[in-house]
Amino acid sequence: MSVTTGDSVRRPGEVVFAMLLVVCSVTAFWQSFAISGLRGLSEPGVFPMLASATMLISSLLILKDVIASSSAQRDKSFFFVEIVPYRLLLIVGFILAYIIAMPLIGFIFSSSIFLFASFWLLWRKGPMISAALTLGSLAVVYFVFRMIFQVVLPGGSLIEGII
Repeated sequence: MSVTTGDSVRRPGEVVFAMLLVVCSVTAFWQSFAISGLRGLSEPGVFPMLASATMLISSLLILKDVIASSSAQRDKSFFFVEIVPYRLLLIVGFILAYIIAMPLIGFIFSSSIFLFASFWLLWRKGPMISAALTLGSLAVVYFVFRMIFQVVLPGGSLIEGII
């Protein structure tokens, strides 16, 4: 639900997002300056400072354009329709549950539940396709990280107590 008046369009949340871009760009510039300061062109912080300065200039120009664009009154329901739809809230809940479950039931079980629920909710192809995609994804992740890179994946405190 974008608002069109004249020849410029402002989407819901665009001003807040543009402000966040500026804040993140300032933070990135500050962090890159902290690497080596302005001591010389061959210092390790020069490229990060140039990149973050470009980000900052771009985000300021974006913010200026967004603020200059027109806006109109919206009904209060647009927030849950365009900014924070219920599916986004569900996925955030899934992520929080995943974070809590990982140390308890381990990587394999928590990831399989998280992936299955996310695929089924977002892709809407049915439980069999979601399960197949979950198993395939976990097999690839397990093979790459456990077998090739030899990363020890969390086993979970509840699973270890049972086994």
